[in-house]
Amino acid sequence: MLFAAESKIHVSLPAEPIFHIGSLPITNSMLVMLAAYAIVIALMFKTANALRTGRKSRLATAVHWMFEILLNTIEEVTGDKEKARRIAPLAITMFFSVLVGYWLGLLPIVGAVKWHGHELFRGGITDLNFTFALAIITMLTVQVYAIKQHGIFGNAKRYFINPLKDPAHSFEGILELIAEFSRGTALSLRLFGNVFAGEVLIAVIAFLSQWITPLSQPFFLAFELFIGFIQSYVFFMLTIVFISLGSAPVEHHKEDAEESVSTQTKEPVGLGSKA
Repeated sequence: MLFAAESKIHVSLPAEPIFHIGSLPITNSMLVMLAAYAIVIALMFKTANALRTGRKSRLATAVHWMFEILLNTIEEVTGDKEKARRIAPLAITMFFSVLVGYWLGLLPIVGAVKWHGHELFRGGITDLNFTFALAIITMLTVQVYAIKQHGIFGNAKRYFINPLKDPAHSFEGILELIAEFSRGTALSLRLFGNVFAGEVLIAVIAFLSQWITPLSQPFFLAFELFIGFIQSYVFFMLTIVFISLGSAPVEHHKEDAEESVSTQTKEPVGLGSKA
């Protein structure tokens, strides 16, 4: 994306390869996300070391404070402290990775530096490969926790039910299976769409404002910093909600319904005999 006024706006939906390692293309978005991963890892090690030694900096305090808030949120959503501790590493890592990757995509060098006619750096979250990878990891984790809770066959029964014995629940199972795929797709496209639209907005503002770009751009950059935090938190929340739904105990309403019907059919007989 562009951060300086140019004669035209260039918007590329797919990430562009910069070089190859063997047959593996290294794209401009991958370069930014590799930097984001390095920052997140270094940040976590620095915070852990600060907590261990007792020499806290403002940055370490802020990261620790944010970590505690996210962990408490997971405990509130799942209602199980032990389960929250198991989910936390994945969900919180996703939060910080998306946040840092989003913010790095707002740097002035992203979209402005060219390499053989291509953008050398591009926001990593604006690559559909990255958002789809996050969504796939999330939905696979949902199934892992669902299998731990219900077992392999118990989890399969959430989707596949004998239509001859229970047509209604069989249809619900098919809808639930479709919903699992739609959740993953929506999770990926929602994040990609919001981030991509934000960077396009900044490019358009830079193009339209021309020579007053240094005055207009900071307001939109500050807004995008806030949006980056919101998008990271929303992805984090959806991840733990989907995992909680997949591993929630299955209630057998069918037995309750049968008992209710049996009670209702017996009551008139008793009243008739009294009469």
